[in-house]
Amino acid sequence: MVLNLPIFKSSDRLLDETSQKLSSFAPRHIGPNSHDIQQMLEVLGFSSLDALIDQTVPQAIRLNQPLKLPAAESEYAALVSLKKIADKNQVFRSYIGMGYYDSITPPVIGRNILENPGWYTAYTPYQPEIAQGRLEALLNFQTLIIDLTGLEIANASLLDEATAAAEAMSLSYGVSKNQANGYFVSRDCHPQTIDVLQTRAEPLGIKIIVGDHQTFDFEQPIFGAVLQYPASDGIIYDYRAFIEKAHAKGALVTVAADPLSLTLLTPPGEFGADIAVGSTQRFGIPLGFGGPHAAYFATKEEYKRLVPGRIVGVSKDAQSKPALRLALQTREQHIRREKATSNICTAQVLLAVIASMYAVYHGPTGLKQIAQNIHSLTVLLGEGLKRLGYKISSEHFFDTLRVELGRHNLEDILAVSEKLQINLRIFDTTAVGISLNETTTVNDVLDILAIFAGDKELPFNLEEWFSPHLLISSSPHLPLPRQSTYLTHPVFNRYHSETELLRYLHKLESKDLSLTTSMIPLGSCTMKLNATAEMIPVTWEEFGKIHPFAPASQTQGYKILFEQLEAWLAEITGFAGISLQPNAGSQGEYAGLLVIRQYHENRKEGHRKVCLIPTSAHGTNPASAVMCGMKVVAVACDSQGNIDVDDLKAKAEKYSNELAALMVTYPSTHGVFEEGIQEICAVVHSHGGQVYMDGANMNAQVGICRPGDIGADVCHLNLHKTFCIPHGGGGPGMGPIGVAAHLVPFLPGHVVVTINDSTQHSHIGAVAAAPWGSASILVISWMYIGMMGSAGLTQATKVAILNANYIAKKLESYYPVLYQGKNGLVAHECILDLRSLKKSAAIEIDDVAKRLMDYGFHAPTVSWPVAGTIMVEPTESESKQELDRFCDALISIRQEIAEIESGKVDIQDNVLKNAPHTAESLITGEWQHPYSREQAAYPAPWTREYKFWPAVGRIDAAFGDRNFVCSCLPMDAYS
Repeated sequence: MVLNLPIFKSSDRLLDETSQKLSSFAPRHIGPNSHDIQQMLEVLGFSSLDALIDQTVPQAIRLNQPLKLPAAESEYAALVSLKKIADKNQVFRSYIGMGYYDSITPPVIGRNILENPGWYTAYTPYQPEIAQGRLEALLNFQTLIIDLTGLEIANASLLDEATAAAEAMSLSYGVSKNQANGYFVSRDCHPQTIDVLQTRAEPLGIKIIVGDHQTFDFEQPIFGAVLQYPASDGIIYDYRAFIEKAHAKGALVTVAADPLSLTLLTPPGEFGADIAVGSTQRFGIPLGFGGPHAAYFATKEEYKRLVPGRIVGVSKDAQSKPALRLALQTREQHIRREKATSNICTAQVLLAVIASMYAVYHGPTGLKQIAQNIHSLTVLLGEGLKRLGYKISSEHFFDTLRVELGRHNLEDILAVSEKLQINLRIFDTTAVGISLNETTTVNDVLDILAIFAGDKELPFNLEEWFSPHLLISSSPHLPLPRQSTYLTHPVFNRYHSETELLRYLHKLESKDLSLTTSMIPLGSCTMKLNATAEMIPVTWEEFGKIHPFAPASQTQGYKILFEQLEAWLAEITGFAGISLQPNAGSQGEYAGLLVIRQYHENRKEGHRKVCLIPTSAHGTNPASAVMCGMKVVAVACDSQGNIDVDDLKAKAEKYSNELAALMVTYPSTHGVFEEGIQEICAVVHSHGGQVYMDGANMNAQVGICRPGDIGADVCHLNLHKTFCIPHGGGGPGMGPIGVAAHLVPFLPGHVVVTINDSTQHSHIGAVAAAPWGSASILVISWMYIGMMGSAGLTQATKVAILNANYIAKKLESYYPVLYQGKNGLVAHECILDLRSLKKSAAIEIDDVAKRLMDYGFHAPTVSWPVAGTIMVEPTESESKQELDRFCDALISIRQEIAEIESGKVDIQDNVLKNAPHTAESLITGEWQHPYSREQAAYPAPWTREYKFWPAVGRIDAAFGDRNFVCSCLPMDAYS
């Protein structure tokens, strides 16, 4: 989608001061106005915002000068500036393939999901009663993958195909019983997949064996293998004999499969694969220069508790209705920590939803027709190339041909292809690859053939033999034709008209609470405004229709975008270098620790493998450290939630010769600016270690202090938190890392695209499939920083701290604030202690969380980092009116609890224990509760003006785990 914006004349940019103020974006982003801010400060007892910050943030770490960033632009001006950058990208027709294909996003899906804040501003569905729409869409996704792969279970998506393959390797390693450390990787896998596998394997002591599956003799012991289907060069192999031999040796086999090809080819589960992985990008998701795209992961049910990421499962609610929730190992790494099988606690939810709805819209017949059309055109292309005197490497293919050039000159072919604005894959000087896609037409095939004909006319008339090849039902080029059915569930066979799909999408959206409904006050998750102006450029084709391996000459706009964003983030963090490659916060953690590990290796200190981690840390921290081959040693926290410096010193001394790193979150996971942070960094440095700072709480630092100045050596940034990329219901995100100067040479590289100084050979390998991760959504953070400027970003941080302290102050007499800083203040989030309520009224933390739904709110973060507490983060985007409404809800709930404590209300049959209340539960059957329907449904005045109804009652999670189902139920289950 192209935004048609007029280009300013230079004189138009000379806006006077008044118009600059009127068009300023910062007041649009920041919720409280100046009058509100003053009122809130009065409640806290401060005369100014700066006075509050002076008492909250230690003076020793304060940044005493403005950030050196470009002047803030209005929304309109920023869009114009970014459009000029976008115009420097050249949108060629891409036939490069390698796991990335141009696709068509059905407009009904583009407008109603991708561009719809009702979908993209929702949070991860940890409160499932108010996330049933998203969960149903993800269940559809899992069913789609189960059906296409022929395996028994699938998860709710992963980050990309390469990292999904790495997760498959980890699972295989974990369950292997043959004690081998070798992992076979077919040389026919995509090169970026091999790159990521090598990066992931090395710290774990896994030996990657890249070879030819046809000649591998299995003399080398292996615990697993990964094969590409079809191969990266397009050839379709029959892997059955290889898999039988691998199984005989006790090895698990993963097949990386193109899901669209599986509508025509025998699925991996039917020829013996243990795991299948891949990308669903070609199911209606733009190329986006590499992402975001939803990967898939499917396996056998016996491995269900080892599957990385999330799985949506079917359970039942309090009224015994079918209800969905995240199942089994969800957030397992937060519980198991260093024993977790993966650090991945995320999914590409928004993209998985799009892919699932693409399948719903087209259905099994439509998907097969798309695949047949692509294959037919590939057959046509192959015949034409042979008539032109070229050789194709195999007659077994789906959509990709490897063309042997023979006596023809590569440079001549590339010159014509550039003239026609077509990109081909270059294997070497003797061969090129061509991968067709959903957008390919007969005219495109003619243009491709013209490239290979050179300056000659085509010596044949394509139309004469085109029709017989169109939509062929069987093809000699498909050696393993699919016989089994797929997508037989009604959901994939009903919504094929736009009217029906539109209503289905709206029905699901209405079941989900998002930022369009109310604030989502989750601590450590920063659910701030995702402004429309920030989102618009994501859909511009100058960003969306670019292949991640397109020639650099065509991606100058992206180059400018990256350079500017890297410079801005470096200034904000105080670091010397930035890598934009990690495509999730967990990937950022992993990449940052790998950089530290490589630094030690480079200094001949590879024996440094101890990672100190506070007991309060995110669960992904210890999981990431273990994935990097490190040994986790816990550091205690004191009664105020701060790192116990004495314990830190003792552990650093004890492991001095082995110390690799400390992982620390700042402000702390307990929502406090620790006074001793510089001393903590100095202690670690004095023993030869590096300091990794988890940037989850960067929203409290921007413009006020900087990780690089504090003493951190590495920090990852959650762009989906601090820098406004929306959560998308649980993904996408981005987790770039900033590093100090001595670590810059070790930032991630990439096997396909050079992204580091070619003279440097010390960098770590790729941590994600695409060189710049999910590149297309970086425009969101570019727009945010560009529109806020230094003053706006700093003000946002101050107001985030103000909002959190305002909530803490208003609620402290009802719920004790568990941790506070030296002056009795919190950072940008506060932890409210509800633990006493269990003893006084038998009220559990979940009772409060579910009752908040009746008031129209999503619960804060529950029971983390301290069990029996809630962690509240209001962000700077929420107005005083919304903060007051949220506080009023919690105060009202406390009064409801007081009635239980006094004996006035039954300790078991009360509004909290029975929450949330659905509309159906209120109007059907006899009302037998001791409280009124009115109290249940309309506990606050605003609920009478607008009521968000939970779609289901409280869900029985244990039932779902005992009766595990992760695919669509038959329709009669809902009757």
